[in-house]
Amino acid sequence: MRYVALIVVLALGVACYSASDVTFSNPQTTANQWLIEFKTDEAKVQLTMHYRRERENGRSNHSSTGFGIALDQLIGLTRDQIMSSAGNVVRFQLKRDAGTFDFEGWFKDGNGSGHFTFGPSSSFAGDLSRLGFGTANEEQLQSLAMSDVGFAYINELKAQGYDTATVDQLVRMGNHGVRLDYLQGLKSLGYTVKTTDLIVRMKDHGVSLDFIRELTALGYNNLTPEELVRTKDHGVSARFINEFTATGYERASLDQWIRVKDHGVGLAFVKELKEVGYNNVPLDQLIRLKDHGVSANFIRKMKEKGRGDLTLDEYIRMKDRGEREE
Repeated sequence: MRYVALIVVLALGVACYSASDVTFSNPQTTANQWLIEFKTDEAKVQLTMHYRRERENGRSNHSSTGFGIALDQLIGLTRDQIMSSAGNVVRFQLKRDAGTFDFEGWFKDGNGSGHFTFGPSSSFAGDLSRLGFGTANEEQLQSLAMSDVGFAYINELKAQGYDTATVDQLVRMGNHGVRLDYLQGLKSLGYTVKTTDLIVRMKDHGVSLDFIRELTALGYNNLTPEELVRTKDHGVSARFINEFTATGYERASLDQWIRVKDHGVGLAFVKELKEVGYNNVPLDQLIRLKDHGVSANFIRKMKEKGRGDLTLDEYIRMKDRGEREE
Protein backbone atom coordinates (compact mmCIF):
# COMPACT_ATOMS: atom_id res chain seq x y z
CA MET A 1 0.00 0.00 0.00
CA ARG A 2 2.85 2.37 0.79
CA TYR A 3 4.38 1.77 -2.64
CA VAL A 4 1.06 2.44 -4.37
CA ALA A 5 0.69 5.66 -2.41
CA LEU A 6 4.12 6.78 -3.57
CA ILE A 7 3.20 6.19 -7.20
CA VAL A 8 0.09 8.32 -6.72
CA VAL A 9 2.22 11.07 -5.19
CA LEU A 10 4.56 10.89 -8.17
CA ALA A 11 1.73 11.24 -10.67
CA LEU A 12 0.20 14.17 -8.80
CA GLY A 13 3.55 15.84 -8.22
CA VAL A 14 4.66 15.71 -11.83
CA ALA A 15 1.29 17.10 -12.90
CA CYS A 16 1.69 20.03 -10.54
CA TYR A 17 4.41 21.80 -12.50
CA SER A 18 4.42 22.61 -16.19
CA ALA A 19 7.14 22.35 -18.81
CA SER A 20 7.46 26.14 -18.71
CA ASP A 21 8.38 25.98 -15.03
CA VAL A 22 11.08 23.30 -15.32
CA THR A 23 13.47 22.69 -18.18
CA PHE A 24 14.90 19.19 -18.57
CA SER A 25 18.30 19.02 -20.18
CA ASN A 26 17.58 15.74 -21.97
CA PRO A 27 14.01 14.76 -22.89
CA GLN A 28 15.02 11.10 -23.15
CA THR A 29 15.75 10.98 -19.41
CA THR A 30 12.19 11.81 -18.31
CA ALA A 31 11.70 8.10 -17.56
CA ASN A 32 14.02 8.64 -14.57
CA GLN A 33 11.70 9.56 -11.72
CA TRP A 34 12.23 10.22 -8.02
CA LEU A 35 10.04 10.18 -4.93
CA ILE A 36 10.80 11.46 -1.44
CA GLU A 37 8.91 10.91 1.78
CA PHE A 38 9.85 13.08 4.72
CA LYS A 39 8.71 12.40 8.25
CA THR A 40 9.51 14.96 10.91
CA ASP A 41 10.31 12.31 13.52
CA GLU A 42 12.96 10.59 11.35
CA ALA A 43 16.58 11.64 10.90
CA LYS A 44 16.64 10.76 7.19
CA VAL A 45 14.40 11.23 4.20
CA GLN A 46 13.41 8.19 2.14
CA LEU A 47 14.50 8.59 -1.47
CA THR A 48 13.16 6.23 -4.14
CA MET A 49 14.50 6.35 -7.70
CA HIS A 50 12.80 4.70 -10.70
CA TYR A 51 14.84 4.55 -13.89
CA ARG A 52 14.89 3.02 -17.35
CA ARG A 53 17.86 1.34 -18.96
CA GLU A 54 18.22 0.78 -22.69
CA ARG A 55 19.43 -2.61 -23.90
CA GLU A 56 21.40 -3.57 -27.01
CA ASN A 57 18.35 -5.28 -28.53
CA GLY A 58 16.49 -1.96 -28.52
CA ARG A 59 14.38 -2.86 -25.53
CA SER A 60 14.46 -1.19 -22.15
CA ASN A 61 13.84 -2.38 -18.63
CA HIS A 62 12.74 -0.47 -15.57
CA SER A 63 14.43 -0.67 -12.19
CA SER A 64 13.95 0.91 -8.81
CA THR A 65 16.04 1.55 -5.73
CA GLY A 66 15.30 3.22 -2.43
CA PHE A 67 17.33 4.28 0.59
CA GLY A 68 17.39 6.63 3.53
CA ILE A 69 19.61 9.67 3.21
CA ALA A 70 20.48 12.65 5.40
CA LEU A 71 18.82 15.83 4.18
CA ASP A 72 22.11 17.75 4.11
CA GLN A 73 23.37 15.41 1.37
CA LEU A 74 20.67 16.70 -0.98
CA ILE A 75 22.34 19.94 -1.98
CA GLY A 76 19.89 22.78 -2.59
CA LEU A 77 16.92 21.17 -0.83
CA THR A 78 15.72 22.63 2.47
CA ARG A 79 13.29 21.54 5.12
CA ASP A 80 11.13 24.60 4.41
CA GLN A 81 10.82 23.60 0.76
CA ILE A 82 9.90 20.05 1.73
CA MET A 83 7.23 21.04 4.24
CA SER A 84 5.69 23.86 2.18
CA SER A 85 1.90 23.72 2.47
CA ALA A 86 1.48 25.71 -0.73
CA GLY A 87 3.88 23.53 -2.70
CA ASN A 88 6.80 24.64 -4.83
CA VAL A 89 9.22 23.66 -7.57
CA VAL A 90 12.57 22.34 -6.34
CA ARG A 91 15.98 21.69 -7.86
CA PHE A 92 18.70 19.89 -5.93
CA GLN A 93 21.70 17.57 -6.33
CA LEU A 94 23.16 14.41 -4.87
CA LYS A 95 26.91 14.21 -5.43
CA ARG A 96 28.71 10.90 -5.29
CA ASP A 97 32.23 9.90 -6.32
CA ALA A 98 30.89 8.09 -9.39
CA GLY A 99 28.81 11.05 -10.57
CA THR A 100 26.10 13.60 -9.76
CA PHE A 101 22.32 13.28 -9.78
CA ASP A 102 20.36 16.42 -10.70
CA PHE A 103 16.78 16.43 -9.45
CA GLU A 104 13.87 18.63 -10.51
CA GLY A 105 10.31 18.40 -9.33
CA TRP A 106 7.69 19.43 -6.80
CA PHE A 107 7.31 19.28 -3.02
CA LYS A 108 4.29 19.76 -0.82
CA ASP A 109 3.65 18.81 2.83
CA GLY A 110 6.64 16.48 3.06
CA ASN A 111 6.05 14.58 -0.19
CA GLY A 112 8.05 15.22 -3.33
CA SER A 113 8.40 13.81 -6.82
CA GLY A 114 9.84 14.62 -10.20
CA HIS A 115 12.58 13.64 -12.63
CA PHE A 116 16.33 13.28 -12.42
CA THR A 117 19.34 13.07 -14.70
CA PHE A 118 22.74 11.55 -14.01
CA GLY A 119 26.12 13.02 -14.91
CA PRO A 120 28.88 10.40 -14.70
CA SER A 121 32.31 11.33 -13.36
CA SER A 122 34.98 10.76 -15.99
CA SER A 123 37.71 11.22 -13.38
CA PHE A 124 36.25 8.46 -11.20
CA ALA A 125 35.99 6.18 -14.24
CA GLY A 126 39.65 6.88 -14.94
CA ASP A 127 40.60 6.15 -11.34
CA LEU A 128 38.78 2.80 -11.47
CA SER A 129 40.76 1.89 -14.55
CA ARG A 130 44.06 2.92 -12.96
CA LEU A 131 43.21 0.88 -9.85
CA GLY A 132 42.80 -2.21 -12.03
CA PHE A 133 39.00 -2.52 -12.00
CA GLY A 134 38.64 -2.05 -15.74
CA THR A 135 36.56 0.39 -17.75
CA ALA A 136 33.20 1.47 -16.34
CA ASN A 137 30.37 2.51 -18.64
CA GLU A 138 27.74 5.13 -17.79
CA GLU A 139 25.21 2.57 -16.59
CA GLN A 140 27.74 1.04 -14.20
CA LEU A 141 28.76 4.46 -12.92
CA GLN A 142 25.10 5.30 -12.24
CA SER A 143 24.69 2.06 -10.30
CA LEU A 144 27.82 2.79 -8.27
CA ALA A 145 26.58 6.32 -7.55
CA MET A 146 23.15 5.07 -6.43
CA SER A 147 24.82 2.59 -4.07
CA ASP A 148 27.38 5.17 -2.92
CA VAL A 149 30.25 2.93 -3.95
CA GLY A 150 33.15 5.37 -4.02
CA PHE A 151 36.72 5.79 -2.87
CA ALA A 152 35.98 5.13 0.82
CA TYR A 153 34.21 1.90 -0.16
CA ILE A 154 37.04 0.72 -2.39
CA ASN A 155 39.65 1.58 0.25
CA GLU A 156 37.71 -0.46 2.81
CA LEU A 157 37.59 -3.45 0.46
CA LYS A 158 41.33 -3.26 -0.11
CA ALA A 159 42.07 -2.83 3.61
CA GLN A 160 40.02 -5.95 4.41
CA GLY A 161 41.60 -7.99 1.63
CA TYR A 162 38.52 -8.58 -0.51
CA ASP A 163 38.90 -10.38 -3.84
CA THR A 164 37.08 -7.59 -5.68
CA ALA A 165 38.92 -6.87 -8.93
CA THR A 166 36.31 -5.75 -11.50
CA VAL A 167 33.73 -3.02 -11.95
CA ASP A 168 31.04 -5.72 -12.28
CA GLN A 169 31.89 -7.00 -8.80
CA LEU A 170 31.60 -3.49 -7.34
CA VAL A 171 28.27 -2.98 -9.07
CA ARG A 172 26.97 -6.35 -7.88
CA MET A 173 27.88 -5.65 -4.27
CA GLY A 174 26.23 -2.24 -4.41
CA ASN A 175 23.09 -3.53 -6.13
CA HIS A 176 22.69 -6.24 -3.50
CA GLY A 177 22.81 -3.75 -0.64
CA VAL A 178 26.37 -4.28 0.58
CA ARG A 179 27.04 -0.76 1.85
CA LEU A 180 30.12 0.73 3.46
CA ASP A 181 28.59 0.59 6.94
CA TYR A 182 27.91 -3.14 6.45
CA LEU A 183 31.55 -3.78 5.51
CA GLN A 184 32.79 -1.76 8.48
CA GLY A 185 30.24 -3.30 10.83
CA LEU A 186 31.27 -6.84 9.94
CA LYS A 187 34.89 -5.93 10.55
CA SER A 188 34.08 -4.45 13.97
CA LEU A 189 32.30 -7.71 14.85
CA GLY A 190 35.36 -9.72 13.89
CA TYR A 191 34.26 -10.89 10.45
CA THR A 192 36.56 -10.68 7.43
CA VAL A 193 34.52 -12.28 4.67
CA LYS A 194 36.91 -11.29 1.84
CA THR A 195 34.93 -12.78 -1.05
CA THR A 196 32.37 -10.86 -3.09
CA ASP A 197 30.08 -13.86 -3.61
CA LEU A 198 29.95 -14.71 0.08
CA ILE A 199 29.20 -11.22 1.38
CA VAL A 200 26.50 -10.78 -1.29
CA ARG A 201 25.02 -14.11 -0.18
CA MET A 202 25.01 -12.97 3.44
CA LYS A 203 23.21 -9.77 2.52
CA ASP A 204 20.73 -11.53 0.23
CA HIS A 205 19.83 -13.99 2.98
CA GLY A 206 19.16 -11.27 5.53
CA VAL A 207 22.24 -11.63 7.72
CA SER A 208 22.17 -8.14 9.19
CA LEU A 209 24.59 -6.61 11.67
CA ASP A 210 21.87 -6.66 14.33
CA PHE A 211 21.28 -10.38 13.68
CA ILE A 212 24.98 -11.07 14.30
CA ARG A 213 25.10 -8.83 17.39
CA GLU A 214 22.08 -10.53 18.94
CA LEU A 215 23.58 -13.99 18.47
CA THR A 216 26.90 -12.77 19.87
CA ALA A 217 25.10 -11.46 22.96
CA LEU A 218 23.81 -15.01 23.55
CA GLY A 219 27.34 -16.43 23.37
CA TYR A 220 27.37 -17.57 19.76
CA ASN A 221 30.72 -16.11 18.74
CA ASN A 222 33.13 -16.63 15.86
CA LEU A 223 30.54 -18.13 13.56
CA THR A 224 31.46 -18.62 9.93
CA PRO A 225 29.53 -16.69 7.25
CA GLU A 226 28.05 -20.02 6.14
CA GLU A 227 26.81 -20.73 9.68
CA LEU A 228 25.21 -17.29 9.87
CA VAL A 229 23.43 -17.81 6.54
CA ARG A 230 22.22 -21.28 7.54
CA THR A 231 20.94 -20.04 10.90
CA LYS A 232 19.07 -17.18 9.25
CA ASP A 233 17.67 -19.38 6.48
CA HIS A 234 16.19 -21.79 9.01
CA GLY A 235 14.47 -19.02 10.93
CA VAL A 236 16.51 -19.26 14.12
CA SER A 237 16.87 -15.86 15.75
CA ALA A 238 17.94 -14.60 19.15
CA ARG A 239 14.28 -14.06 19.95
CA PHE A 240 13.47 -17.71 19.12
CA ILE A 241 16.26 -18.93 21.41
CA ASN A 242 15.32 -16.52 24.20
CA GLU A 243 11.73 -17.76 24.19
CA PHE A 244 12.96 -21.24 25.11
CA THR A 245 15.61 -20.18 27.63
CA ALA A 246 13.07 -17.94 29.36
CA THR A 247 11.03 -21.08 30.16
CA GLY A 248 14.01 -22.88 31.70
CA TYR A 249 15.84 -24.44 28.77
CA GLU A 250 19.62 -24.29 28.74
CA ARG A 251 21.67 -22.90 25.92
CA ALA A 252 22.00 -25.41 23.06
CA SER A 253 24.10 -25.42 19.91
CA LEU A 254 22.83 -23.55 16.87
CA ASP A 255 22.54 -26.88 15.04
CA GLN A 256 20.20 -28.08 17.78
CA TRP A 257 18.07 -24.94 17.60
CA ILE A 258 17.91 -25.34 13.82
CA ARG A 259 16.62 -28.91 14.26
CA VAL A 260 14.01 -27.67 16.74
CA LYS A 261 12.85 -25.02 14.28
CA ASP A 262 12.91 -27.32 11.25
CA HIS A 263 10.74 -29.91 12.99
CA GLY A 264 8.07 -27.35 13.82
CA VAL A 265 8.66 -27.22 17.56
CA GLY A 266 7.60 -23.87 18.94
CA LEU A 267 6.97 -22.38 22.34
CA ALA A 268 3.25 -23.06 22.01
CA PHE A 269 3.97 -26.79 21.79
CA VAL A 270 6.10 -26.59 24.94
CA LYS A 271 3.31 -24.80 26.83
CA GLU A 272 0.67 -27.27 25.66
CA LEU A 273 2.75 -30.20 26.94
CA LYS A 274 3.18 -28.43 30.26
CA GLU A 275 -0.60 -28.11 30.55
CA VAL A 276 -0.94 -31.91 30.33
CA GLY A 277 1.76 -32.50 32.94
CA TYR A 278 5.03 -32.63 31.00
CA ASN A 279 7.33 -29.74 31.83
CA ASN A 280 10.81 -28.95 30.43
CA VAL A 281 10.74 -31.83 27.97
CA PRO A 282 14.26 -32.21 26.48
CA LEU A 283 14.67 -30.68 23.02
CA ASP A 284 15.42 -34.02 21.36
CA GLN A 285 12.27 -35.51 22.82
CA LEU A 286 10.21 -32.52 21.73
CA ILE A 287 11.40 -33.21 18.19
CA ARG A 288 10.49 -36.91 18.46
CA LEU A 289 7.02 -36.07 19.74
CA LYS A 290 6.46 -33.66 16.90
CA ASP A 291 7.78 -36.08 14.28
CA HIS A 292 5.53 -38.89 15.51
CA GLY A 293 2.44 -36.69 15.71
CA VAL A 294 2.06 -36.84 19.48
CA SER A 295 0.26 -33.65 20.43
CA ALA A 296 -0.89 -32.40 23.80
CA ASN A 297 -4.44 -33.10 22.69
CA PHE A 298 -3.51 -36.74 21.92
CA ILE A 299 -2.10 -37.14 25.43
CA ARG A 300 -5.19 -35.51 26.94
CA LYS A 301 -7.52 -37.85 25.07
CA MET A 302 -5.51 -40.91 26.13
CA LYS A 303 -5.72 -39.79 29.75
CA GLU A 304 -9.48 -39.40 29.42
CA LYS A 305 -9.55 -43.05 28.27
CA GLY A 306 -7.70 -44.05 31.41
CA ARG A 307 -4.33 -44.35 29.77
CA GLY A 308 -2.56 -41.62 31.65
CA ASP A 309 0.60 -41.49 33.73
CA LEU A 310 2.62 -42.90 30.86
CA THR A 311 6.02 -41.84 29.70
CA LEU A 312 6.29 -39.75 26.55
CA ASP A 313 8.04 -42.64 24.82
CA GLU A 314 4.99 -44.82 25.58
CA TYR A 315 2.71 -42.21 24.01
CA ILE A 316 4.95 -42.24 20.94
CA ARG A 317 4.63 -46.01 20.65
CA MET A 318 0.86 -45.76 21.06
CA LYS A 319 0.70 -43.23 18.26
CA ASP A 320 2.90 -45.40 16.05
CA ARG A 321 0.55 -48.33 16.63
CA GLY A 322 -2.31 -46.28 15.24
CA GLU A 323 -4.07 -45.16 18.44
CA ARG A 324 -6.61 -42.46 17.63
CA GLU A 325 -7.73 -39.47 19.65
CA GLU A 326 -11.44 -40.14 18.99
